[in-house]
Amino acid sequence: MNATHQSELGALVDPGSPAYLRPCDLAGFETQALAMLRTMWLVRFAEEQIAQWVEQGIAHCPCHLSIGQEAVATGVASSLRASDRLFGNHRSHAHYLAAGGGVYELFAEVLGRAPGCSGGMGGSMHLAGRAHGFFGSVPIVAGTIPIAVGAALAAKFDGGQDIAVAFFGDGACEEGVLHESLNLAAIYALPVLFVCENNQYSSHLDIALRQPSDRLARYAEAHRVHAEIVDGNDVTAVARAAAGVVRIARGQSRPVFLEAITYRWRGHVGPKEDLDVGVRRSLEHLAAWKRRDPIRRLAEAIRGADLASDGQLDGLRNEVRTVVDTAARQALEAPWPSDDALLDSVYEH
Repeated sequence: MNATHQSELGALVDPGSPAYLRPCDLAGFETQALAMLRTMWLVRFAEEQIAQWVEQGIAHCPCHLSIGQEAVATGVASSLRASDRLFGNHRSHAHYLAAGGGVYELFAEVLGRAPGCSGGMGGSMHLAGRAHGFFGSVPIVAGTIPIAVGAALAAKFDGGQDIAVAFFGDGACEEGVLHESLNLAAIYALPVLFVCENNQYSSHLDIALRQPSDRLARYAEAHRVHAEIVDGNDVTAVARAAAGVVRIARGQSRPVFLEAITYRWRGHVGPKEDLDVGVRRSLEHLAAWKRRDPIRRLAEAIRGADLASDGQLDGLRNEVRTVVDTAARQALEAPWPSDDALLDSVYEH
């Protein structure tokens, strides 16, 4: 462990803290709670299906899963418009689906089929859904952050109140382009939301081995960018925080930064849990974080508020499962791209 590392996040990174095991606070989100739960189930079931395909050798492209992190994309998306400009990273299935992208199109893309959201040419890490405001994801760490800043500049020139959003992980905070992007966005007062999903691992390396502090909002503050930190496993807390920072970005045309503390259940890439890597990534530590399951916490809150019965929740869960299963069957039967489509995405005509 890095002797110079200090935790500034306290109980937020302690999976056993009782404060972060409780159900979500639904105040202000009573009418959205079931839709949020549906989105998180959609993301989880879709990624479980992708994980199964990887294990079976059916999906051949590298697949980075966000199981356990579903609340971040879902909560942020609740404050966004279809005309906003969203950009993801190598782990963006959740961002794409939360923005409104189709699960069939996601599956077809992962399988390299023509109806995929990128024409079957990109795979898991190259997703696009312009109709829903999702402009794209790329595997280069921090690669879409400056692009989002450029999109925010374009939005400002357009004269409306649209914003750009960049989703990235804690590892991207060690890339120089993040700091350059924060500086440029601050200097030009650009309406961009930087969303850092701090799952405490960059690939296989615990943040305590890489950083003197686990509090990454300090980078935004160094550029005088308004920053907030939130429990990323509580979807209503994320939605509440996102609503606040999005209001600033839209209304005041300036950059904002949201750090969501979370934890991925699967490994860096692929379906395995990677319990053999990282100082703290043990069976016990992973089990403790699974108790902070964002889906369980929202479902318990919905039951506690009498917004739905157990039977109604089971019905919603089964409905989402059917949607995912149907999309999976259709994607497996979808056609491959034609040979003459090989250069369609390479050259601009």
